[in-house]
Amino acid sequence: MNHFPFLYLACILAGFALIRVPLNGFLEPLQPLAYLIGVLTILLFSCVLIFKGVMILIGKG
Repeated sequence: MNHFPFLYLACILAGFALIRVPLNGFLEPLQPLAYLIGVLTILLFSCVLIFKGVMILIGKG
């Protein structure tokens, strides 16, 4: 039926966690990259969930 909806939600939560993680020390220069990856992860998996929901509503999921 519907494949892995909780995995998609977990990926969205991981994206939020990646945005909020404090990078200290020698990893501090990677902070903008971690923020960008977190935002892209949230956007991607949110769009996937919306698409899956619409496909189920119209009966093709």
